[in-house]
Amino acid sequence: MLYGAGCATPLSTFSHASDAAERTATLSWLMVAVSTAIFILVCVVMVAAIARGKGSERGIVGLEERGRGWLLWGGLVLHVVVLSLVSVIAVRVMRQRIPAENAVTILVTGHQWWWQLDYDLGSAQTRFRTANELHVPVGRPVLLKLTTSDVIHSFWVPSLAGKMDLLPGDTNELRVEARRAGTFTGACAEYCGAQHAHMAITVVAEDSASFARWVTAEAAPSVSSLDSTAAAGQQLFTKGVCATCHTVRGTDARGPVGPDLTHVGSRLTIAAGSLTNSFGAIEGWIADPQAIKPGAAMPTLNAYSGPELRALAAYVANLR
Repeated sequence: MLYGAGCATPLSTFSHASDAAERTATLSWLMVAVSTAIFILVCVVMVAAIARGKGSERGIVGLEERGRGWLLWGGLVLHVVVLSLVSVIAVRVMRQRIPAENAVTILVTGHQWWWQLDYDLGSAQTRFRTANELHVPVGRPVLLKLTTSDVIHSFWVPSLAGKMDLLPGDTNELRVEARRAGTFTGACAEYCGAQHAHMAITVVAEDSASFARWVTAEAAPSVSSLDSTAAAGQQLFTKGVCATCHTVRGTDARGPVGPDLTHVGSRLTIAAGSLTNSFGAIEGWIADPQAIKPGAAMPTLNAYSGPELRALAAYVANLR
């Protein structure tokens, strides 16, 4: 099942290595065709045996010795040859991997119920953390290292690759390469609790120049031109309970619990795809996240007045 913008995009938008996706699809269809042919052959033999039996007198079973060559060739040799051939092809396809050279490495950590994304492009200036929105360059290998902080999750963006589980205490690797620019949406594909259905992830595939600009902006601390309302919201955010859970680089907010909000205002969605990113959605989420996503780790904040909520929302919306 495809979600959101990815619905209109064919699977071939991404590939595992060169034409590995096509090879995998070809292998799958080959195995379906071979299985279908064997099934049809078995049915034909069964029907032939039934038809032959109908010509015999009732109650009489023919026990005469017949040739067994067709049993040997059809029941043993043919199956060994076919299955061996398919196995060799399958192993060759499965061994195809995207080379690690020049790969973008991203650590993907699943949480209940959001995605933490840690980029490492080879220097201190290009190591940064974001959440729920995965940016990848077109035509360049990407190595996704998948792990989880709590329960089992499963990373699945249908237009990107197949499903891959995130296991506690372990790290799985998924190598992918984008072929075309576009925006696609996936989700956690392993039931992980009450808000499993609201654990979406957005993938933005862009050309190398756009990706480089995004990396430069994303790696930088948050620098915003704030009006008086947003400036008041910044004080509420950095000096209040928000800073105990969330990080905004360039400020005193360094909370390690929730998503990094340094550039949250530039993301397409908030709350792991639960809401489109807008001022009203941000204000509603801050005011009562449990009404939107019951069971989420973010508590309902009753301490803020209406003007204070608007100030906080204005500040968060300006984090770009």
